[in-house]
Amino acid sequence: MDKHVHDEPDPVQRLIAVMAALRDPERGCPWDKEQDFASIAPYTIEEAYEVADAIARADMAALEDELGDLLFQVVYHARLAEERGAFRFEDVARRIVDKMIRRHPHVFASAAARDTAQQTDAWEAQKRHERAARAETGTLAGIPLDLPALTRALKLTRRAARVGFDWAGPDQVLEKLAEEVGELRAELAAGERARLADEMGDILFVVANLARKLDLDPETCLRAGNEKFERRFRGVEAQLAERGLAPQDATLAAMEQAWQAVKQTEKRSG
Repeated sequence: MDKHVHDEPDPVQRLIAVMAALRDPERGCPWDKEQDFASIAPYTIEEAYEVADAIARADMAALEDELGDLLFQVVYHARLAEERGAFRFEDVARRIVDKMIRRHPHVFASAAARDTAQQTDAWEAQKRHERAARAETGTLAGIPLDLPALTRALKLTRRAARVGFDWAGPDQVLEKLAEEVGELRAELAAGERARLADEMGDILFVVANLARKLDLDPETCLRAGNEKFERRFRGVEAQLAERGLAPQDATLAAMEQAWQAVKQTEKRSG
């Protein structure tokens, strides 16, 4: 093997060095030197979504690139922590390695092999133990507040379901959804925004519950729904353009006609 392969610097260590240079108090990047945990957090979330988008598109080249961007975010936060004397990137890596070994005794220790359901139960038991060690008490402890709302609703209801607080099946959730829609309808006449927002929140929470009972991820479902709407509306615009119209110049009836035509075309091609 070419000796230069062995001489190539460790790319992770190079990345850590690049991050340190960007944050150098004297010669670093002015923008990077001004950042802190709070200002970087939105970029971290954005990069995670871009990873998910590359996966959804099955674009491996984009996935490689987006995973690099996400890794850079991890290195960025670790650098900020190192500057405070809290921890370093190596500590982050060591902690996750220890956690994965601890949570998989059937792989790394002498515990018996488990099927998927048994492993899920053991995983949750281990997480409960870890939360207790951090003095996080209660069934719903440790679910981050800053998760996307639908994802957090999914996690909240999963936790509650594990202790028996759950509907028997999706039919019961659908009945609850109809009840919540009725309550929203009753508030429409008064038009009080706080009450409308409260009832709308109840509806969305029940929808997240329904997705869970159907073994679906509500965020994934909504992303697919968004993509479908965008695709079809672009089709509407294309049809209107063939008639020399822009959406703002067309009637609602004309746009609805084009929408139905796009749907029929998709059904025929699907």
